[in-house]
Amino acid sequence: MKAIIQRVSKASVAIEGQKIANINSGVLVLLGIVNDDTQDDIKWLSNKITNLRIFSDDNGVMNESLLQTQGDAIVVSQFTLHANTKKGNRPSYIQAAKPDVAIPLYKDFVTQLEQDLGKTIQTGQFGADMKVELLNDGPVTIIIDTKDRK
Repeated sequence: MKAIIQRVSKASVAIEGQKIANINSGVLVLLGIVNDDTQDDIKWLSNKITNLRIFSDDNGVMNESLLQTQGDAIVVSQFTLHANTKKGNRPSYIQAAKPDVAIPLYKDFVTQLEQDLGKTIQTGQFGADMKVELLNDGPVTIIIDTKDRK
């Protein structure tokens, strides 16, 4: 799994002009899934996102986690995170998992994040043409790949 985590002051997702997700302070997670992702990847990534110290404490130092700040989250599936751009100018998405594999893992990830944070997580809609708006706070943007757990 690959995730782009963006600390936001606010974020929303709309489909055909209708907002389906809307948060204030928290994170927007763009999530890319490949065929060999597992429940272990889900647990590890959810734990990492929940506990990343990317929120400012009272002294203005990034020292608090999403869990500590009780921030919100939106998770949006994004197969393009696994684009291969080595040849030509048209990205290949062959590494991205097909819906029959990706959808259950996406749902499992959202469920795990809800359990880890103890709150409902808002989502985009898998496979839909979504319009994502965000006000990146900082900006703080973190890229995490579960295949690169050094």
